[in-house]
Amino acid sequence: MSYMDVIKQIKRNEIAPVYLIYGSEAFFLQNIKKELTNKVLAGEEDNLSIYDLEDTPIQEVVTDAETYPFFGGRKLIIANNASFLKAEADNLAFEHDFAYLERYLGQPAEYSVLVLIAPYEKIDERKKVSKMLKKNTTVVVCNPIKEQDLRQWIDSLANSLQIQITPDAYEIFEAELSANLQLLESELTKLALYVGKNGTITKEIAERLIAHTSNSSSLRLVDAVIERDLHKAISIYKDLQKMKEEPIAMIGLLAFQFRTILRAKLLKQKGYGQYQIQKNIGSHPYVIKIALSREKKFTIEKLEDIMSKLSDADAVMKQGKMEKELAFELLLYDLIQAT
Repeated sequence: MSYMDVIKQIKRNEIAPVYLIYGSEAFFLQNIKKELTNKVLAGEEDNLSIYDLEDTPIQEVVTDAETYPFFGGRKLIIANNASFLKAEADNLAFEHDFAYLERYLGQPAEYSVLVLIAPYEKIDERKKVSKMLKKNTTVVVCNPIKEQDLRQWIDSLANSLQIQITPDAYEIFEAELSANLQLLESELTKLALYVGKNGTITKEIAERLIAHTSNSSSLRLVDAVIERDLHKAISIYKDLQKMKEEPIAMIGLLAFQFRTILRAKLLKQKGYGQYQIQKNIGSHPYVIKIALSREKKFTIEKLEDIMSKLSDADAVMKQGKMEKELAFELLLYDLIQAT
């Protein structure tokens, strides 16, 4: 089951007796735990038990799940770090007795919800305990969203917030926030409050109100250079200054973006596909997607010339030959003239 599917079920109060949740996307893991806590306990925090399975044997966790809640209502038992599900389990000072777990899964307590968390990208599905859990629990996979699924995830979040997003505004969310789902949800929630119920988030609203990161601002700065828009480039540069970015660091940000474009272009000429390029360069999939959309606008010689200008400006600043802010503004002018 996917993250979005289980969140929808929990919100409908369709709670399973036992969950196995695994994956490396911490935001999803935390959000599921938060939603379960709200629905299962309904404010009765005394009925919440949290364990670390690297410190506590599974038999103690099961015993807690079988014990009737002292305060009435339902109990929520969260057991983190189920490292015994990894291909190579961690060495512990005790042994987990999975016979206790097997008996419990055969007849889970109706007054308890047991959640096993394995914060790893994969679990070893060949293990007996893994097969047992997959057969007898609600399994939720919480790995990072793939690039092709990001828009669907944004759509689902927008629907839950009862707002609409214009097609060109998606580009802003993808460029600014695709690498940080927690920040993406936070910013989308903020914009939903701004536009109101059934309101529409436009590109202009997103650009104006989203909290930009230095890396995403460097993407916008490259766009301004490509568009030969000096006014826009200077405006973005001023935004970066407000974020306390030093001019030398800004050159580094620009150099990273143009170097990525150059490497993507060279690899594309060798016949590499987008996925191969992403694996070879090691950058976020969206960064590679943008680089490939930009490389068509440059020759290799032009990109090498831009890299040379960035290197020269870096040297000028570091050697103190010119005031840094002025040197960076002149660099932007030179880059725009070179495109």
